[in-house]
Amino acid sequence: MSSSSGCNRGRAVLPVTASLVPFLLLLVVVSCQAALVVSATHTHGHGGGKHAGAARAAFRAGDEQEAYARIMARMARMDKDSNMTIQSPDGDVIHCVPAHLQPAFDHPRLRGQEPEDEPVERPMSKGGAAEEEAGVFPQAWSDGGSKRCPAGTVPIRRTAARDVLRASSARRFGMKARGGGSSSSNARRDSTSSGHEVSPELYGDSSPRFFTYWTTDAYQETGCYNLHCSGFVQTNSRIAIGAAISPTSVYNGRQFDISLLIWKDPHRGNWWLQLGSGPLVGYWPSLLFTHLGAHADMVQFGGEVVNSRPAGAHTPTQMGSGHFPREGSNRAAYFRNLQVVDADNSLVAAAALRLVADRPGCYDIQGGYNTAWGNYFYYGGPGRNVHCP
Repeated sequence: MSSSSGCNRGRAVLPVTASLVPFLLLLVVVSCQAALVVSATHTHGHGGGKHAGAARAAFRAGDEQEAYARIMARMARMDKDSNMTIQSPDGDVIHCVPAHLQPAFDHPRLRGQEPEDEPVERPMSKGGAAEEEAGVFPQAWSDGGSKRCPAGTVPIRRTAARDVLRASSARRFGMKARGGGSSSSNARRDSTSSGHEVSPELYGDSSPRFFTYWTTDAYQETGCYNLHCSGFVQTNSRIAIGAAISPTSVYNGRQFDISLLIWKDPHRGNWWLQLGSGPLVGYWPSLLFTHLGAHADMVQFGGEVVNSRPAGAHTPTQMGSGHFPREGSNRAAYFRNLQVVDADNSLVAAAALRLVADRPGCYDIQGGYNTAWGNYFYYGGPGRNVHCP
């Protein structure tokens, strides 16, 4: 899957589905969110009396307290193992951790290993829209690309005690609800069923963030966001998964987008995450998956909102820029240059696209094609309004 996405604020939604293509069905979304709760302070501590007492109050069951203690112990180990710590201007703290000590290698089948070498062969375009060149990835902590972790290390966003305390369960911190479900009747997992969300608890602020998620059992017991569990192996020293994206687009002003590609190495079988035709971020080891061992049958482009219907009404969370797709260029969020990787490891234009909007009065979608953008779509909306009660 290859595409460029641009957004102003809000959570991205509305899948565009290409069926029966050999590709990966994993959630890798540029999240652009206008959250109602903003964290105004940053605490570097991982425990202490105050946080321990709060944890006992929040997580009363013994197994919940044990899970909280394990998370804090993992963070303490990361503090100890990191070669450098970078304070981001947005309040995040980034640890530069030796690549072989990242969380992926806590997995029983990966323990003691190191990141694999990057594949020599990468997907090439067969025509259609041109491949996207990736410049400096816009994240707040890297200060325009001037800051990076040393060679041989990977940047990992620190999880603070307050992050875990926002969660309803320490045991499932960093995971979606089982089945991806919630109280919302409009949540979705794919284009034909319900139950897929993005967690509003994970970061506690309104910053748009670059995040990943994987699962092998439809969000039951496996998988997590970012690097919160053993799974994704990071290889890039300049990209912090879960960190804030900055700068962002301005309504009717300058626009920024990010080019992403996910593809399966035909030799080793791993699923790689790449920035356009530029650097690789890392990979999901093939051993994590069963049905994705050979290929995937469907890919989706788009985004999502959490609609818990506060006070019995639709959420006012904005999607994209908060404006409907009919406003078009420089005003609505978009995806462009939608491509898939075929059986020959070649990039081809996504075919048989189907546009889906759960609640077009809340958030809508409009697609098209031109020679500059290839297959594209605008999406988004304001959430609760007179047409979306």
